[in-house]
Amino acid sequence: MPSKFRVAAQMFGFREFTKTAADAAKAMKRVKKIGYDYAQISGFGPIPAADIRALCLDAGVTPIGAHIGLPQFRENWKKVVADCKDLGISYVAIPWLDAKQQKSLADWKKLFREFEGYAKRFAAEGITVQYHNHDFEFRQYGVKRGAGGKALLDMLYEGTTALQAELDLGWVARGGCNPVNWVRKVAGRMDQVHFKDWCPMEPTEKDPNRNWGFRAIGQGSLDWPEILKACKKAGVRDFIVEQDSCPVTGDPFLEYGISRKYLATLGL
Repeated sequence: MPSKFRVAAQMFGFREFTKTAADAAKAMKRVKKIGYDYAQISGFGPIPAADIRALCLDAGVTPIGAHIGLPQFRENWKKVVADCKDLGISYVAIPWLDAKQQKSLADWKKLFREFEGYAKRFAAEGITVQYHNHDFEFRQYGVKRGAGGKALLDMLYEGTTALQAELDLGWVARGGCNPVNWVRKVAGRMDQVHFKDWCPMEPTEKDPNRNWGFRAIGQGSLDWPEILKACKKAGVRDFIVEQDSCPVTGDPFLEYGISRKYLATLGL
């Protein structure tokens, strides 16, 4: 009986292998070989969306979402819709904000309204818009005399209704917050989630300032059995593995493969 859950590879981790269509086709076959039947599209070179879908399907991997930068929404949101349709996906996430766009709380409030506007427009096209966090969204505003305060991400989801969450749980933890608590906060408005792990790491001669690094799922510091339990209860359907870099091995295929095998032990 097929699982009601899907496990996908976030392709940003393979960005060095997807710069051309020929290389991307090879990469997708390797992604399939290490156990992924689904992918979230990101980090590809200048390849038309329809061609990306074709090379994914040829490898036996189905696109289920994409990360598309805010500048592209602003330049031509209708083209973003068209690209999503060419990819055959119904989810698209705003993945990153440049520091220049979020200097103050006033900037953020404008962004909240902008995101909600896109979410409503895209919903009319059958596409769900999501927001993908990093750690800076956990900055506290409104602290008075050492008490109170609220995180930007709390404000974002309190101030929007159409926008969906796509929590990146590794960045939630890096932001000093409990991933399980945050999954509970957005229950019912997060169909897809990012699984990402990390742990403290020793400095090296090459990187003497290093004190942490990304790891394969199950090899870092996050409590994945408890996180998975919370995600299922919250209504998550798609579990997307992302590893921004691989400081231990330098090999994303190896480490994404370790992640996939570990998630299989948890029933995914």
